Amino acid sequence: MAAAGAPRAEAERARFEALVRQHLDALYGAALRLTRNRADAEDLIQETLLKAWRSFHTFTEGTNARAWLFRILMNAHIDRYRKTAREPETTDVEDVGEFYLYNKVQESEQLRGVGDPEKLLEHVMEHQVREALESLPDHFRSVVILADLQGFSYKEIADILGIPVGTVMSRLFRGRRLLQRKLWDYVRSHHRITTAGEGASVGL
Repeated sequence: MAAAGAPRAEAERARFEALVRQHLDALYGAALRLTRNRADAEDLIQETLLKAWRSFHTFTEGTNARAWLFRILMNAHIDRYRKTAREPETTDVEDVGEFYLYNKVQESEQLRGVGDPEKLLEHVMEHQVREALESLPDHFRSVVILADLQGFSYKEIADILGIPVGTVMSRLFRGRRLLQRKLWDYVRSHHRITTAGEGASVGL
């Protein structure tokens, strides 16, 4: 019996490894942005893969393997986050409008002619965007990563995080607003941009 079961076990492991290989880069990228530390990201991936293997018998062939793996990743991250017993992060984003970047561009004496918030981001390097994203409170950062970097739908994110779709939409909206403010603050401080009513500056 043991000899007969060995090929089946090997085939199962090979199927699992093939499935994981398809999504490992995306999982690691998300883990790195969630933990903000390479060593912690690697630990989170190891924990995720171990839990995924242990529950692989519950996975239904033909269903969304990517969402299944990300759900395990996010649950593992949430468990680790709770164990740190940190106080919840609170951030006021009520003063950040939906078109925050656009409005700030229009107020800027140097950038008033640009008119497109995407042009503003040309002044921001990739690592600065990453730092701004990583500085978001965890509950905002998670949904922004899943939606804007991994391309999951509201419904998929709700399933992954185990929260209502409405909560996903609210957190994503607020997270994006906060990210806009952080990016503007970076550009303004590093390129000495002024807005209407402020003193002159060197500019870009």
